[in-house]
Amino acid sequence: MSIWWSLHLRREAASVPLARRLLIGTMETAGVDPDVSYDLSLALTEACANAVEHGGATGAATGAYRVTAYLDGEKCRIEVSDSGPGLPPGRVFMSAANTPATRTKGRRGTGRGRRTRRRAGTQAAPAPRPSRTQAPPSAPVPPSEVAESGRGLCLIRELADDVHFGNRPGRDGGAVISFDKILKWREGAPLAAV
Repeated sequence: MSIWWSLHLRREAASVPLARRLLIGTMETAGVDPDVSYDLSLALTEACANAVEHGGATGAATGAYRVTAYLDGEKCRIEVSDSGPGLPPGRVFMSAANTPATRTKGRRGTGRGRRTRRRAGTQAAPAPRPSRTQAPPSAPVPPSEVAESGRGLCLIRELADDVHFGNRPGRDGGAVISFDKILKWREGAPLAAV
């Protein structure tokens, strides 16, 4: 069994909690683990807030955006799309799997790191650290701690397992943010049994 729904919402602040509550209610009813539900609802909140703030014609406070959620088996996919000017080229067109912050996600303690042997009475020289160079110009730069915008996209990357940022092709255009998360189920969850 799978569940999916799609909402067409006005670009108003009141629409953000509506989408979040619908997602949380769906996941609670289906039996998704509350921690996973929380992560997804926070990521959805950030994506919707981005659509409300930036998802329309320049200077326009009206318009709409769409939220679609799929719960299917072991995965949830959420997509938020708007009809605004889209995302700036080179800023965030990178999946979460390719970002430095998430490359090692879930790989702690694999034992594959570099090892140094020490003999009794000898001191091992510390391994030289690779020099840190600037990222290539096409790589997205994370926002500074005092930046007014951009932190929500980084938060989505951290909360989801796979994230894609892009623009819709065509004249109408607009930004599309989609993210997936592997689901954990409560014991006896209605969808987990299927």
